[in-house]
Parts: sequence; C-alpha cells; structure tokens
Amino acid sequence: MQYKSPGLTHVTLNVSSRKYCNYHTVSLFSLFQRYFLVGSNHAQTKHRVLKIDRTEPKDLVIIDDKHVYSQNEVRELLGRLDLGNRTKMGQKGSSGLSRAVSAYGIVGFVRFLEGYYIVLITKRRKMADIGGHSIYKIEDTNMIYIPNDSVRLTHPDEARYVRIFQNVDLSSNFYFSYSYDLSHSLQYNLTLLNSPCCPGDEVTVHPHSSKQDSFDIFEDEGLPTQGQTLLIYGRPVHITLIARRSSKFAGTRFLKRGANCEGNVANEVETEQIIHDASVMSFAAGSYSSYVQVRGSVPLYWSQDISTMMPKPPIRLDQADPYAHVAALHFDQMLQRFGSPIIILNLVKKREKRKHEKILSEELLPAVNNLNQFLPPEHWIDYIAWDMARYTKIKLCNVLDRLSMIAENVVKRTGFFINRSDFYCHTLRPDERWGDLGGSLTSSGRVQTGVLRTNCVDCLDRTNTAQFMVGKCALAYQLYALGMIDKPKLQFDTDCVRLFEELYEDHGDTLSLQYGGSQLVHRVKTYRKIAPWTQHSKDIMQTLSRYYSNAFSDADRQDAINLFLQVYQPSDSKPHLWELPTDFYLHQKNSMALAHDRRSYTYWWSEGILSYLPVPYDEVPCEENMKKVAVKRVNRYDESTDTYTEFFKPYELTSFDDTFCISMTNSAREFMPKTVGVDPSPFTVRKPEETGKSAVTGSKSSKEETVLQRKTAASAPPPPSEEQLSSSSEDDSEDDRDDDGSVSQRSTPVKLLTESGESVRTQEHPMKETYGLNLAVLPAEDDMLIYESSTPFSPLSLLRVPVSCFAVDSIYEVSPPRVDKESREVFEGHVLTGLGQVRALCREDTLMYREYIKNRYM
Repeated sequence: MQYKSPGLTHVTLNVSSRKYCNYHTVSLFSLFQRYFLVGSNHAQTKHRVLKIDRTEPKDLVIIDDKHVYSQNEVRELLGRLDLGNRTKMGQKGSSGLSRAVSAYGIVGFVRFLEGYYIVLITKRRKMADIGGHSIYKIEDTNMIYIPNDSVRLTHPDEARYVRIFQNVDLSSNFYFSYSYDLSHSLQYNLTLLNSPCCPGDEVTVHPHSSKQDSFDIFEDEGLPTQGQTLLIYGRPVHITLIARRSSKFAGTRFLKRGANCEGNVANEVETEQIIHDASVMSFAAGSYSSYVQVRGSVPLYWSQDISTMMPKPPIRLDQADPYAHVAALHFDQMLQRFGSPIIILNLVKKREKRKHEKILSEELLPAVNNLNQFLPPEHWIDYIAWDMARYTKIKLCNVLDRLSMIAENVVKRTGFFINRSDFYCHTLRPDERWGDLGGSLTSSGRVQTGVLRTNCVDCLDRTNTAQFMVGKCALAYQLYALGMIDKPKLQFDTDCVRLFEELYEDHGDTLSLQYGGSQLVHRVKTYRKIAPWTQHSKDIMQTLSRYYSNAFSDADRQDAINLFLQVYQPSDSKPHLWELPTDFYLHQKNSMALAHDRRSYTYWWSEGILSYLPVPYDEVPCEENMKKVAVKRVNRYDESTDTYTEFFKPYELTSFDDTFCISMTNSAREFMPKTVGVDPSPFTVRKPEETGKSAVTGSKSSKEETVLQRKTAASAPPPPSEEQLSSSSEDDSEDDRDDDGSVSQRSTPVKLLTESGESVRTQEHPMKETYGLNLAVLPAEDDMLIYESSTPFSPLSLLRVPVSCFAVDSIYEVSPPRVDKESREVFEGHVLTGLGQVRALCREDTLMYREYIKNRYM
C-alpha cells in the first residue's frame, strides 16, 4: 500500500499506529533512493518494513508491504539490498545499505518550505506502568531530512523554521505508550473499548493527531506521569498522575487567555489520578480506580494587554457575548466528554480596590445562569465562587479546611471510577459517607459522571492547591473502595499524603514552567502556613523568573507552539510566521467567515447528549461511537503487545540499578521513619522531623547536617506514643506542622534502657537501637523456644541426616518439611483468590473472622 500526502505541513503516522503496536525498536537504513524503516519486537522474532521514497522533493511517499519477516528473512532482505546497491553503484568504496539511526518510535513527519523530515525517538525512559502497559518518556529525538541532495529544493527561510520548530523540546515532558491509549482516561479505555489489550495510538504524544473523537494532547506532563509506590504493610499500591494538555488553544501565560470562537479554552489540562493494586497487573483480575478533574481559563472572550509589560497587565473583555455563545460551546464539549454534573470552582478575587480579577467573575456567573435556564434542573451547571487569595491573608481562616469541605461535596457528587464491585470489607467496616456517593453503578463497579472544573486567573498556583485537596479527598475514597483503609479519610503529615503532595507539586511545577516560565510560587505548605522562611526568597526568585519569561521569551515560545501544532502552515504564498503582527486569526478561524448554520441560543447542547446524561456521551456504546473505535478492534489478537514480555523484558540484559521499580518514588524508602519500632503504616500521622525525607535545606553540606544531628539528638523531644498519634490523627493540630523545616529526618533519637532504668538518647551502633546497652530482662519463654529451634544443634530443630560416613563431619542434609492436607487447601484457596475465584468461608472461619472484627474494630 502506498501513502502519498501532497502539500501537507504535518503528517501523523496513523498508518502504523495501530498495526505496529508490537514493534518497540525501529532501525532506519539509508539508500540513495529510499529509506527502509525496520520495526522489531522485543524478542527480535517479528519485523515489519516501511519504504520511504527519497526522490520526491516535496511529497511524502510511504510503501508498506504488509509482510511479517522473521529475523533471518529481514537479514537476508537487507543483505540483498546492500549487495545489489553496491553492484549497481560500481564505485570503489561504496557503502551500499547503511544504518542511519536506531530508534524506539516515530513521532511523525513534518514539512516547512522544502521536503519532509522524519522525527524519531532515539532515547526513552520508563516512567509509569498501568496494567502491565509501560508508559515511556521521550529522552531524545532525531530529525532527519528525507529527500536526497540531488532533488532537494533549497529555500533561504527553511533553516529558521527548523530552529523555531526545535524550540519545542520533545525531550521534556512528552510521553508515549505502545499499547495503552494515553489520550483517553482509564474509564474510557475500560468501558467503551472494553479491552485492555486493544491497541491505542502508538504515538500518543503526537499533538496534532487526526482524531476528531478524542481530547487531543499537546503534552503529557513531566513527573506527574511518573508512578509512585505506596507500600501498605508490604502491599504495593501504584499511584500515577497523568496530565493531558489540550492542543486546541495552546499557548503561553499572557498570550493565550479565555476561549476562542470554537469554545476551546487556554491552559486546559485534564488531570487523572490512577490507583492500582500492583500485586495483580492484569486489567481483568486487578483492581483499578481513577478520578478525573479539569483546569482551564475562564470561558469568555478576554485577554490581557501586554503592550506595556507589568506584573499584572489589565484584564479586558474583547467581545460582548450577551447570550454566552462561547461558554455554551465550551460546556457542550464538557457535557459530551464528562457527563453531568459540571461543577465550576472559581477561585478569582471578589474584593479589589481596582477591578481586575473581579471582571471575570461578573461575566462568568451571568453566563452560567443563562445556560442553566435551558437545561433540566438535575443537570444544571454548579457554580462555586470562593476568594481563595483573600482567605489566605486572614490569620484565623484555614484555607485547606474550606477546600476540604468543597472537595468532599464534589467527590460525593461526581463519584469516581473503579473496575471492581464493592468489597466485603465495606460491609464489615461501613461508613455513612459511602452510601450517598455519586456516579453511576455498573455490574462491574462504579463510573464517574461529571467533573470538577477549577480555575483562577492563571490556573497555576491556587488552582494546583485546590486540585490537590480534591485529589486527596478522592484518593481517600479510592483507597477505601479498594479495601485498603478503614474509612474514606486521610490526614496530613502521613507518608501517604506527603507522597501525594509531592506528586501534585511536581505536576504543578511542570505546568507552571510550560505556561509561565517558572515553577510554582505558592505551594500547599504556603496555604497551610507552615512554609519555612527560606521559601520567601525562593518565591521572589520564581516571580522574577516568571516576569522575565513573560517579557522576553513568551513570543518565541508561542511561535514554536503555533508551528508545532500546525496552527500556522508555512507557505510561499503568505507572510512568514515572524512577519505576522498577531496570531489572533490563526486561533479564531471562524471569525474570518460567516457561519451558515448558527447554533441555537436556547438548545445550546449537541444532539443526543441529554438523552444519556449523567453518563458522558463519548462513553456510550452507541452506533456512532462504536464506529469511531471499530478501527482499534481490527486485528486485535494478531499483533497485540505481549504484556509479560514488555514488563519483564526477558530478552534484554538489564542492570538492576536501572530498573523501573528502583527509580520510582517509594513511600517506605523516602517517607517512612528509619527508627525501630514505629508503625509502618503510611496512614499514621508523623511529625515532620520523623519523616524519611530530609528537612534540612539543600544549601547545607553533609558535614553541617551531621553536626546538626548531634546537637539535636540530646535535646529533641521523645517520639509520640500510639495514644498521641491516634488522638492527633483526628485533627490536624498546629503541633503537627513543620515550622521551619530545619531538622533532619535522621535526628530522631532512639530511646535506650540503661542499668539505672533511665532513658538516654544516642545515635550510636544500630545494635544498641534494638537491644540497648544491657539486657535487664531475659527474653520470654516463647522467644527462647523460637531461638533454640533455629540453632543448628538444637533438639527442636529439623531432622538432620549426616551425609558423610565420618562421625566428625559437619555436613548435614535437611529432610524436607511435610505439608499436611489442611495447609495445602489453605494455600490453594489463596491462589484461587488471586485469580478472582473466591470460595465460600466455612462456619469455623466465619466465626473466627467475626470474633476478630469484634475485637479489632468494635
């Protein structure tokens, strides 16, 4: 089959995105007339070949022979090509077929004013795992010009467009997967597609995909897409945060505000948190839960005047919109993607000496009221306005407590997705908040219906903290739904929440760097009012960095985004990108033409959406949607990715230090206290100095840190008892908060017992931490029996038979232990439970379990 694309600026390789899902490595071989792109699977047993013509100066011609080659066949093919071209050339020193580059995937093809380029992924790094499907981060790319020099039509401005295009750094915060569709949520992938092994778009990081039925991605954000491991008494739970940035109205902070004429808003990001019981990888047998929320600019025609650069340029409304036309287009998209209810959390200021942010609130509320009067009451758009900045300045007001109340209301209304029905533990440990949880119940679990849409002016600092609080509330419900905690409530200053807070701050930093040119200025600790004094100087530097970026580099970044997303297509018949006085008409294309079919101001939603609410229309298995996903089900089992091979990589020689699990953030390694005798639960409230994370500022050297540990070892207060921890877990008191963050996590003292009965604190040999200086009390009798049974010459040890005939020989063989029938049945029951086949409990087990629950929880 031959694919020819005349005159297009950008081409997405959709021809191979679903057929080449099993081919993880790509080798590009070069000849004078053609490029040969050879894709191989992990085991190097299957190969496919694409032929790219190099004789066309401006057209892209790709030939796919559809044959699956074995390793010997592809070697023979390449050998014949090499030998044949050496013979044809007839020149001394001719190299014939040469390998141009080895890669891990194709980003796409791009053309400016000359011929096409191919962009290949040359380095990758595994960042997350969802159901055995690996998520990779692009580490490096290579851009290769396709036509050979003999047919190349040079243009003087080609090099400038290449430099602008390369300003979008593909090696930062772009992600892809060979087998998992990153462009959709887990709920969409497991409900509508109903197939975890169904191939998604291979090049899911490619922003200008030709799909019209999905929420297109500009960038999957950086560290937020990294897995985080939460260990619950040794049970691994993966927490993954995925951010999908819209490509419809993308741009920098001040240059893209509000919405365009199609209802697409600036700074729109869909954030999804996925909780996975990592003890079982399979989508079919494993337990998965996800929660989705959205941030985006206020959906109005508004902008900020940056002609005279200042920290807060004035906000102006560009067009009058009395019938809320642009807001109707935007919320129509949201109803189609997420269902109802749509909840708006508006965090802009209400009281100002001079109107600035208040202008947006005064326009958004009437727009929402106008749209709601035509919707059925049960599907009204909820509007919550709260001046977060003003409450932060009031000393007696707790900002996070108010956000926690809002979050509880939101999560209970929208619900969340889980692919398993209610566990038996919900009956044993009932909670009143679980009964009225929203969403939609299905035969296999729960589905989230509706979404929270959070915004401030920039959708950065305040929005990120609010989303963290909503995500924290949703995380508690998700862990409770998976049977991992007793009640859907998580406290601050626990290992779990600290890990989750770090995850969201990395998420916010990545978005802030892309939109504003700096990291977050105000963080969760700022709103908790426990940030150290050194944070103020960092905030000033971040503010200056953001101001510098907005003043001097945003224009160039905006040009790169417009070129990368195909908003602007270079041509000799129109002005160049750098010659345009404004890019307004590039993003407002409908403003250049009169609409033939004007949308109704009263029935402002798309046809068919209301009939399926509160379920999102995009996830309804209707005829229209099934046509869109039918192509994903073609050849489902022919070339699907082998999840076992992809995850464990038995055909690769890997280093233990470079494995994925070691590089993941781990709650037990980074956050759990290193002292002996502490509760290993990640849900236990701990003081800041007890955490595994170092609270010493980065400017201190290791020598200064050691001195600080010695000074604080003798004067630090004793660790809290279990009663104190349980009482403090009910309420986040001021005593549990980090005041200055200047105490190292290793400064926690160890209580040792002396002969006089006094407790001393030291940081000496680790054996003393366990046994003390002197043994004042003998071990218990049971402990002595266990010790004696483990010694090699104990009569209680296992039966040992001498191997040698010599009596003085010390080599023995141990008789294998015998397993009785009852123990075998218990083990087989555990295996069946792991496979999802839970057998009924006998009467004795039921009585024993009831007694345990009665003593433990009642």
